[in-house]
Amino acid sequence: MKIRITNRLAGLFSHYLSSKIVLAMDLLLSVSASFLVMVIGGLFHREEVFNPLFLSRYLPVSLLWSIAIFLALRTHKKVIRHTSANDVTYFALASLLKGEFAAGTLALLALLSPLPGLSPNFWLLGILDAVMTLVLLVATRVFMIVGYQALLENQNDKRGRQNVLVYGISEISVAHVKRLRNSRHYKVVGFISTSVSGAGLTLEGIPAFFVDSSESLMRAQEQSGASIILFPERSLVNMEQNRIVRVAFDLGLKIMVVPDSEQVREGDRTDEPQIREIKISDVLGRKEIRISMEKIRTFLEGKTVLVTGAAGSIGSELCRQLAKFKVGKLIFFDNAETPMHNLKLEFSDEHPEVKCVSVIGDVRSPGRLDYVFRKWQPEIVFHAAAYKHVPLMEENPCESVVVNLGGTRNVADKCLEYGVDKMVMISTDKAVNPSNVMGASKRLAEMYVQALGPAVESGARQGRTRFVTTRFGNVLGSNGSVIPRFAAQINKGGPVTVTHRDVNRYFMTIPEACRLVLEAVTMSEGNNIYAFDMGDPVKIDDLARHMIRLAGLKPDVDIKIVYTGLRPGEKLYEEVLSGEENTAPSSHKRIRVANVRKLEYDGTVRGLEEIMGMAQNSDMENMVRSMKKMIPEFLSCNSKFSAYDEK
Repeated sequence: MKIRITNRLAGLFSHYLSSKIVLAMDLLLSVSASFLVMVIGGLFHREEVFNPLFLSRYLPVSLLWSIAIFLALRTHKKVIRHTSANDVTYFALASLLKGEFAAGTLALLALLSPLPGLSPNFWLLGILDAVMTLVLLVATRVFMIVGYQALLENQNDKRGRQNVLVYGISEISVAHVKRLRNSRHYKVVGFISTSVSGAGLTLEGIPAFFVDSSESLMRAQEQSGASIILFPERSLVNMEQNRIVRVAFDLGLKIMVVPDSEQVREGDRTDEPQIREIKISDVLGRKEIRISMEKIRTFLEGKTVLVTGAAGSIGSELCRQLAKFKVGKLIFFDNAETPMHNLKLEFSDEHPEVKCVSVIGDVRSPGRLDYVFRKWQPEIVFHAAAYKHVPLMEENPCESVVVNLGGTRNVADKCLEYGVDKMVMISTDKAVNPSNVMGASKRLAEMYVQALGPAVESGARQGRTRFVTTRFGNVLGSNGSVIPRFAAQINKGGPVTVTHRDVNRYFMTIPEACRLVLEAVTMSEGNNIYAFDMGDPVKIDDLARHMIRLAGLKPDVDIKIVYTGLRPGEKLYEEVLSGEENTAPSSHKRIRVANVRKLEYDGTVRGLEEIMGMAQNSDMENMVRSMKKMIPEFLSCNSKFSAYDEK
């Protein structure tokens, strides 16, 4: 019976009280405060204050002024369980105004219609009334909040909440504890302080544990019974990855984080923040990239946009982000049937307001491209279609050139023919001092686009399209990349295969890369190659170990790591994309303008046409030799094509 009543009470208090009920309660408390003032006054001056005639005036006047002032200040609209110090000032103001206005009204009535033998101190009466009203309003709310918290704690404990240690004793850490207090899933049992000054402190009634070693973290876990460590900011996860995060994984503690978009702000009254488990991107040491959303919206709103390679990792994310900017029409172009079908279904569910067109086609086909440009007249083109896998393209070099160079040429030519405003080519860091055919083929594509811009300006080519090229490195989680491969190997129980113990790469999340692409398209007047700041390089060996720990396992114990050797065309270290020696600054601190040699149009196009002809005829040897002549910095690594390098 007791449990049933408790459950009913919990259900009753799970909803906010109606503002009408709150107003009625406050009015009752306010009039009760006036009555108590008369009672207290009557103990000392009974005939002066506690008099039936005075009572008949005082209580109605108190009620009328309470109604007027509470409605004017909207005190009844404030949610009781979220009462703050700021709210108390409103109640104090309302109480003061009510007390003094009521006292003033009583004084005026005493002048107009005196009561025989009654002349109290009305100013003092108003002050006492205000104090008593404030005490009752605040005390009642405190009582209700304490009762609500106790009831909720009782109910939540029965649901089996997980115990949480919150990292840090900063204001933001305390703010998250307040927000988690009513959580049905988590119970904060302690703070983690990495400073000796925090040892032994109690915040919000919760103890702080000093942690400076694996032993002290183990003690904190044992004393608190915690199963989770919550980081209030993403950046803190990376800062502590070699100390608290790694030890926590060894102890079986789960690591969770509050996403950047969920940071506590003043006035944010969400009962429970959207915390999540950490992902591999949280431990790579990258700060979230911000872009000018309004500027991009202004540029794209209402325009027809074509995305080639729309069903791929980059292309599909570009489409998702473009959907946020109210484009007039979005054209998907790809030759992959099933991924295109899945993208179309996703947009029909998630973005039904966006006008989408799905076209199955290949950038190698000028006729199919002509159909798309002729029928829908795109104003902006994002060219993301490409072959990207280095070892596979070393085995199929001619196809790499046909798609990456030939496809780019076909798209760029159609942009000029149909008067497209801007074409954005998605390139790669592997085009910088290429060491493989894939990177070299992308550099050739860059060279074609790079030569077109000045040719249009000089009149050598007819058209008005401005060309923008964007370079960035590896993207986390893209199709066929190292992240999903490691994940699949971990799920199978290992081993995880790493090419070399020291190999490193630059990484960026897919949304970050796409945001910077959109930023670049609004920045450029055309004919620039933009290199993205990829942050610091990440050792692939470290990446594999992080992923194993995120899976709750121990590297080299639960999951073995095997080193297989560099694959054809792979470098041990990637080139720095955005160093000061090879780039110039732009208006965005994470985007720099690449310094590349100027190209003469006629000679460049002739050379590219010759290479394309060889590729289409599968003349692999002569094609690769010609590529190396056209790109002197193209030196093959760990590849059979090293024999063609000029010594």
